Amino acid sequence: MENVVDILKFAECSLARYDVGRLVQMNYQSRMGLMAAGAYGLAQFRMRFFLWGAHSTEMLPQFPLPTHDLVMRGYIPKDFENNVVAYNEGHTVTLGEKLFLAGVISDLPAVTNDETREEMPYDKDPITEFQKFIRLGREELSGSGSVTKSKSKKPILYDHHPLNLNTGYSKRVSYVPKKKKGKFRDFPGLIGSNKIVEFDPDFPKIYLDEFNTALVPHYAMRPFGRLWWDETVSTVVTRAEPHNQVILHPDKNRVLTVRENARLQGFPDYYKLFGPTREKYTQVGNAVAVPVARALGYALGLACLKVFQT
Repeated sequence: MENVVDILKFAECSLARYDVGRLVQMNYQSRMGLMAAGAYGLAQFRMRFFLWGAHSTEMLPQFPLPTHDLVMRGYIPKDFENNVVAYNEGHTVTLGEKLFLAGVISDLPAVTNDETREEMPYDKDPITEFQKFIRLGREELSGSGSVTKSKSKKPILYDHHPLNLNTGYSKRVSYVPKKKKGKFRDFPGLIGSNKIVEFDPDFPKIYLDEFNTALVPHYAMRPFGRLWWDETVSTVVTRAEPHNQVILHPDKNRVLTVRENARLQGFPDYYKLFGPTREKYTQVGNAVAVPVARALGYALGLACLKVFQT
């Protein structure tokens, strides 16, 4: 089972306790763990709750240990810090380097807020090892032996289009400076002290269509936030509206595209999503990060074969 970490915070952890209790009542073993997607080779932190269950006659799978270093983000409930899947302090395991946004999406074609193409060609070569890997075709990744055939086809990039922002949103986004930590607090005409934002009375007001003051409360810090190349993403979510999250491209006046989000989740470029744009964001955001799912699947396979890992 997979769920958000808040399942451990809600009602004194009653939901997670119920899940474990039901497994035990049915004569199942259980093992609970917290896994961060960034620890398996992504530029996204994404801490998630996982629960293994196995009948008492079967081997209970272990949690796969991290493969990469990562940038720690977010909050882990203190009572469950020991459930984080990680190496012990002072370990000597050589982990892969931390991944950042530039190493994931910098090779993708430049697109605007109005991009609608479902398919497009690449316009530059991959730079990082991640980019080279994520571009591999289905046959190459599966090791089916059909690599020559797949290389004969010209690679196509799917779903590299953003949620099209309406005029009001797009205008606001254009005012966010292309700099690290750029956000709505940098809008012209805003002044702030003690983390409170107010209108500058000396600045002429700009009226936008469909304005809703509730979209951005005065105390907020994240709305219309711009990501930067040397940063990681906290969590890829199911929506792309910028009014309450940091999802703007570093140097384009748009949100991250479906494909950019998919890469942050570890989906190979050959994956083609279906449905309206909003549904594509939902599909990507709801998924278990691909490297995490792959590692869990490997651990499950070992348990099925009765292979114990030390």
